[in-house]
Amino acid sequence: MTDVLRRGRASLAFSFFAQGATFALLVTRIPAIQDRYGVSDALLPAFLAAVPILAGVGSVTTEQLVKRIRPSRLLRWSQPVVLLALLGVGSGDRLVELAVALGAFGLAVGALDASMNMLGVSLQRTYGRSIMLGFHATYSLGGIVGASLAWVGAHWHLSLFVSYLPVVLVLLPAAFVGSRWYVDGDATPGLEADADAGGNVDAAAGKGRGESGALVFRLLLPLCLVMTFAYIGDSTVSNWSAKYLQDVLGSSEQLATVPYNVYMVMTLVGRAVGDFGVRRFGAVAVVRLGAVVAALGFAVVAVAPGAWVGMLGFTLLGLGLCVLVPQTFAAAGRLFPGASDAAIARLNIFNYVGFLIGSPLVGALGDAWNYRGAMLVPMVLVLATLGYARSFAPEPDRYGDGHERPRTADVGRGSNGL
Repeated sequence: MTDVLRRGRASLAFSFFAQGATFALLVTRIPAIQDRYGVSDALLPAFLAAVPILAGVGSVTTEQLVKRIRPSRLLRWSQPVVLLALLGVGSGDRLVELAVALGAFGLAVGALDASMNMLGVSLQRTYGRSIMLGFHATYSLGGIVGASLAWVGAHWHLSLFVSYLPVVLVLLPAAFVGSRWYVDGDATPGLEADADAGGNVDAAAGKGRGESGALVFRLLLPLCLVMTFAYIGDSTVSNWSAKYLQDVLGSSEQLATVPYNVYMVMTLVGRAVGDFGVRRFGAVAVVRLGAVVAALGFAVVAVAPGAWVGMLGFTLLGLGLCVLVPQTFAAAGRLFPGASDAAIARLNIFNYVGFLIGSPLVGALGDAWNYRGAMLVPMVLVLATLGYARSFAPEPDRYGDGHERPRTADVGRGSNGL
């Protein structure tokens, strides 16, 4: 691997880390945001729903923009907007200011998520082996750091602005400097001479940037469903784990805050080792195992007699769900090698669809039925991923024997099929 690729990988990993920390700082301080702006309980869901909806708009817009603008440039400018929007959330005092800040955050985060994963998929293709889970592991690490900083701010009763300002002052210049080394397209060894002054490389053929190849949504649909199911599961944990442990399993209020932290830590662990599993056993096997472990986690949560068994269920959920999203992005890149950016931008929309559906779905089922039964719904949806597992193969299974076969373009790269 060339120095250009190593720097590109490191700078992109930092971008994932920064976004994980930024998003955690926003969502974990929602009660403080609500108090600062006087947002009523009736109005709060509208503000929260607006962010993923606008993020979907940002992702759709990114699909069109990457036809003319390199993903690295979109990422270079969208990440500072996200960070400044976070600071804007912490500095205003009127509802209109909150609406503007959250609107900017939503639109920019859609472009950010899409462009980050575009660059991740193109780098994985160039490396010839699985590295996508590693990027998402740094996102999980950033989320843990951001949630910890949010806890410090809440514990010391710091204002939102005081909590957010040091983080933005550190991450903003670091992310902007690091963006000089982003790598576009299928950069290969020997392209250092073609790098511009900022260290960006455009593959001569433009492969993976959408200039060639056709995006057939029918073929992408299975991956869109998997993305939706994964985020329904993720939003169930993030929105309902504390309430479930306290109200259903009878834990203390302090213990009820632990499941999400455990979930995030296990997500980090699973993603940190997941690339090795993909290289050794293949993406299909890893996705199948992740789906089974996640479904088992929901089952344990649903039948848990007490808080500690419920904690075990959330631990399993972190290990299982963590592999699905990174591998879904990677599979989209393999499925449409000539239009991977368009495929990833389209797929990224279903990240927000799952987020929008998951929390209200479990809440409605919990109120109408019971929360133990509600946990079985995301379990069934995650299990449905098994039916789409072949979509994660390096090449579609044309032989009907269930075995993966690498694409011709990957043979000879020492990639073990990836």
